Amino acid sequence: MALRVQKYGGTSVGSLERIRHVARRIAGARRAGHDVVVVVSAMSGETDRLLSLGRELSSHAPEREMDVLVASGEQVSAALLCIALSDLGVEAVSLLGHQARIETDSVHTKARIARVDDQRLREALVAGRVVVVAGFQGTDAQGNITTLGRGGSDTSAVAIAAAVGAEVCEIYTDVEGVFTADPGVCPTARKVSHISYEEMLELSALGAKVLQPRSVELAMKYGVKVHVRSSFSEAEGTMVTGEEEALESVVVAGVTCDRDAAKVTLRSVPDQPGVCAAIFEPLAEENISVDMIIQNVAVDGTTDLTFTVSRGDLERTREVAARIAGELDSDLLGFDEDVVKVSIVGLGMRSHAGVAAKMFRLLATEGINIEAISTSEIKTSCLIRAKYAELAVRVLHDGFGLGGP
Repeated sequence: MALRVQKYGGTSVGSLERIRHVARRIAGARRAGHDVVVVVSAMSGETDRLLSLGRELSSHAPEREMDVLVASGEQVSAALLCIALSDLGVEAVSLLGHQARIETDSVHTKARIARVDDQRLREALVAGRVVVVAGFQGTDAQGNITTLGRGGSDTSAVAIAAAVGAEVCEIYTDVEGVFTADPGVCPTARKVSHISYEEMLELSALGAKVLQPRSVELAMKYGVKVHVRSSFSEAEGTMVTGEEEALESVVVAGVTCDRDAAKVTLRSVPDQPGVCAAIFEPLAEENISVDMIIQNVAVDGTTDLTFTVSRGDLERTREVAARIAGELDSDLLGFDEDVVKVSIVGLGMRSHAGVAAKMFRLLATEGINIEAISTSEIKTSCLIRAKYAELAVRVLHDGFGLGGP
């Protein structure tokens, strides 16, 4: 008898009929002899509704209370799914984050999982029950409810799969797997059968919405096999596994577009040791993640420094950057949300020269100017004007021959 963890996203549990459909799928897994732990997201649109209620009351709502508020969405989904399973004669129990003993740090709205105490999960499984866990949430050392950020139910599922030693973690969503690009943007995009943890991590971090990046980090760390598949069909999806099982001969595995980027520029900052630390340490203290960083050549003892943050962090970045600019006597501070980040990712980029050059030439051919570049062993990202986003994805996807059968 195999133990499986199944995660169902908001679209999969978006209505009572869809919850019944999920219950029937779980019942089928039980009939096949599997033990099942299920992780659910809030019903489609519910998290946004709850967030808007809090923000309507206050533009500076305490993050602790916002976590308490939005965590209720997953509680509803978990209870409804257990009711649907009971109606099918399947014994099930719902557990919230603190009941499943998902322990996190104390960073509200984007907490990180410290450990999962699997005792209660195993007790319920031994009793013959399906365990339905409310995703996206946990508790810190003080017992406060915390949430894991957008897509956090993916991370909940992988963490639980690692803790209980599941055979596979199945991520059920509204797409059939991982594609070479967003099919809604690129008609020639195709589904891949296997992809490495490293490639999936880069794709997720660079704008692909299939998996939360931290869920891929956990899967890679603990060797959890992840199967991304559709909750609306029986088709095989995409297996996210170790590098040795992926297709290493593929130079570029996928193209992504991240529309969540915002550009920040500090002009005329002193060109001297310690300035970068003075800029980025306060941002780190506010838990603001910085991506691309560009420092221009110094002129007259000063330089310009540009970096990108997520748009969700932009307001806090404005406050911190304004303070920093004052301390450094920087005379200009600029913010630009009219940008996107397009990226190519592939294990084969490690051993193939000229991949980045080809990317730059493909964009140049379409008259797309590059404003910033960042690279790693297996990815190259370019910051461009937002109006070119879809064109850039299609040009890169077809230019690297990803649209084949």
